[in-house]
Amino acid sequence: MPHRTVVVATHGHCLDGLCSAALFTRLLRHVEHGDHGRSGDLVFRYLSMGYGPGDSGVPPRLLDGDVNAILDFRFSAAENLTWYFDHHVSAFATPGERRVFEERAAGGRAARAERHFHDGAYGSCTKLIADIGAAQFGLDSAPVAELVRWADMIDRAAFPSARMAVEKKEPVLKLMTVVEHGADAAFLSRFVPLLLEHGIEGVANLPEVREAYVPYEEQQAGFVRLVEGNAVKDGAAVLVDLSAHELDAGPKFVTYALFPESAYSVVLTRSRKKCKISIGFNPWCGQTRTHDIAKICERHGGGGHPVVGAIALPPDPQSTARAVALAKDLARELGQ
Repeated sequence: MPHRTVVVATHGHCLDGLCSAALFTRLLRHVEHGDHGRSGDLVFRYLSMGYGPGDSGVPPRLLDGDVNAILDFRFSAAENLTWYFDHHVSAFATPGERRVFEERAAGGRAARAERHFHDGAYGSCTKLIADIGAAQFGLDSAPVAELVRWADMIDRAAFPSARMAVEKKEPVLKLMTVVEHGADAAFLSRFVPLLLEHGIEGVANLPEVREAYVPYEEQQAGFVRLVEGNAVKDGAAVLVDLSAHELDAGPKFVTYALFPESAYSVVLTRSRKKCKISIGFNPWCGQTRTHDIAKICERHGGGGHPVVGAIALPPDPQSTARAVALAKDLARELGQ
């Protein structure tokens, strides 16, 4: 039987992106061969996608498989896109791309009508794939129920407390951190099969994951000190400007643990590749959200969800200065 290549472009350095890739792999095998059928003819290639300055989505040239999927990432109108799943309200960069999606999803091209799915009400792409897979394709996701539960809880920030998210005592939260720092294409290719074979908690307890987490655990205390030393309250918002430090990634939720009464956080970080303004609503603050963060980010070329989003700018000094000014303006807007 000839092999068919399946290209899966998913949100990189994100646990929901990794779990979405694993669940989609299970779904496609089920659709093509049934739960007990052969799947050896499907050869999966995983791409780790990220949002950088000027990035508009997955380059069509990368979608060169016999089957092509985009998961948990901005939509592409590429002709050879076969499957699409996403839950970001900012999934469509232009009205034209939204029209293409709607035409396909409504049956504009019958062969693909059932394969394009978007629902901004979902907290995670993994849960969207699980529900669509069960409802429309008869997929039994019970064997990966814990994978869906953890991915959905983490992407929705539905922890019992911010402290749980920051302390990361649970092995899956350690895995989350390892993924955020190191989930490139090679990582995805190794860990998607492991997730399907051992489950998310089994993978989280692998010695290589525990060992990979050690340096990030050591960095955590330093990052908390950086946030404490650079945080400025502006009404209901907390602004943290870390642009003076080169950071590849920063632990999430730290501002919520340090400033539990704050409603919003605006955190500016800088790496070799980009400046990133991360904006979030504190789900534990006890206040009502009054801003749509995705729309705010879209105004400046970013995107996300109503409760969390980000904006990327180049890392050069002039752009960094603009990012600092923008972060201050956004904190002022959110703090009012």
